[in-house]
Amino acid sequence: MELSSEDALRLNVLLTHQILAVRIDESALTLFALTDRGEARIPLHPTGRKEQYLRLVRELLSGHALGSPGGYPLFIMRWTRMGQNSGDNIDKLLLLGEDEAVVSVAYSPKLTDELARRAWWCAQTGDNARRMLERTCVCQGKMGPVLAAYLVEHLPFETSPHVVIDTVRIVLQPGLLDEQSVQKLWGRAKGDNTYYVGFLEILPDALPIHSATRIVDSPITAKLTPLSEAGNPYTRQLTRVLSASGQAFLAACDEVLRRPADQDVARALFRAMGAYFGILCHDAQHEIGLEEAVMMAEQRLAAPDHDLVAILNVAPEYFPLLRALLILAEVGEFSVAPILVRTTAIGTLMRRKLEPVSEPVMGQIAALRVNG
Repeated sequence: MELSSEDALRLNVLLTHQILAVRIDESALTLFALTDRGEARIPLHPTGRKEQYLRLVRELLSGHALGSPGGYPLFIMRWTRMGQNSGDNIDKLLLLGEDEAVVSVAYSPKLTDELARRAWWCAQTGDNARRMLERTCVCQGKMGPVLAAYLVEHLPFETSPHVVIDTVRIVLQPGLLDEQSVQKLWGRAKGDNTYYVGFLEILPDALPIHSATRIVDSPITAKLTPLSEAGNPYTRQLTRVLSASGQAFLAACDEVLRRPADQDVARALFRAMGAYFGILCHDAQHEIGLEEAVMMAEQRLAAPDHDLVAILNVAPEYFPLLRALLILAEVGEFSVAPILVRTTAIGTLMRRKLEPVSEPVMGQIAALRVNG
């Protein structure tokens, strides 16, 4: 089989120009080319089976771009989604009309904002957008807001909690969304608490809330201000938790703890809590269970260090809150990993299996919430 004379002529003429990217609409049998002057369109006229004809077209493109008609090398496809394509000529891959070649560019550590623009023109998929937004040059470039807007628009159609968390975390990077879009995204969490986890991971101290109960002007809190300014870690964390954003963080944690969708959500939630409360962890290199965490908190309060003594002397009423903070300081993904590794359960059954950990943690969270 050969290319039709009409297609061969048009394609060869096209290849004499400066081409930035190529995509092929197989259903419409049309080749599109992105150039400095805009978009070119060439209808294809197969002389035989469509699949074989399109292969001939791609061989022509590959021969022009790579100097070989072999197309995108099959043996490196497995590496593309691991970001291992770090060649110097990744722009040439966008001239092949191959979806997997576009994926390779999207995952490449050599990606630039301009290459992201071309790759996005070739194939607009959520996965490509997420991977490209992991690159600082793209996130801070012209394509950043474009990709973020696409992800937010299509997020309601995502069915995997893991993908939802990943997407929310990615689009919340600075400069990608305006305040209204962030608020709208936060509002969706009322219908799907999985959204909260992405916020808890990336904006733990800047959650998009309009109002929340706060203890900032009470006499006790005022007494703690000098200690916080002196660098007392306990007063700083206590003030953080009692702030409006801190109370929102606790409320969101409680909501997800009661109804995590699957294991990915549970793990991500405990990972976020570990990052938030772990500032007061006794020994970050030593992971302990919840019962040991309670014992550790009791021991630290029974034989307090200098900073704990300082805060207890000023505000002994905060003893229960400090106890809760010290217990939660020992919580992390490792708290639920031993349970989850032994089961494939999701939904109600998974939540039941997590109760030995989730319920005590919710109890400590309740102790820190101003309104319970």
